Amino acid sequence: MRGKKDHYDLNCIDSKTKYITAHLFVVKRTKKKCIEFLSQIKKTCYDQILERYLQERKKPKEKRKLITFVSDKFGNYKMAWSKNFSRVTKLAFGVPIACRKYGLEHNNNAIERENGNIKDRIKVMRGGFGSFQRAEAFLNMRRVIHNFVNPHQSLDEKTPAEEAEIKIRLGRNRLLDLIKYWAKEKMTKR
Repeated sequence: MRGKKDHYDLNCIDSKTKYITAHLFVVKRTKKKCIEFLSQIKKTCYDQILERYLQERKKPKEKRKLITFVSDKFGNYKMAWSKNFSRVTKLAFGVPIACRKYGLEHNNNAIERENGNIKDRIKVMRGGFGSFQRAEAFLNMRRVIHNFVNPHQSLDEKTPAEEAEIKIRLGRNRLLDLIKYWAKEKMTKR
């Protein structure tokens, strides 16, 4: 964006697969926008979350290995989590960046790494995005490229989608093949 306006790119990344499960670009992190953001995760991942909960619910609470959401200290995330997932997941709330220093089990390193990568990319862009819509389009495309196109060294050169076992056959030119795949899907749904 031009000027000094702050906007927020909300992202949820699976710590094991590095797959970005939800993304929302917003002007302000209001309660409503945080609920909308976590509702994206609920829409796409709730069956898996519920399956894990049903496997673990007979165990004592302290021994349950539920899916854990990790968040910084922003209160609207906690409220949005309570509305969407409080009964079937855990929340590690208020996690500092240097969490190992404090002996915490969960960390938010994956999201902090993604935020750093976005900041690095934006720094080299002269003049910024020009509009909210352009910034949103850039961040949406970046998420697609992150999930389906760029292999990650930490995943043995697999993409997060491959690591998450999302089966889409893509060749050498993954982005072009992905565009063709979605165009074909869109045509068959008409």
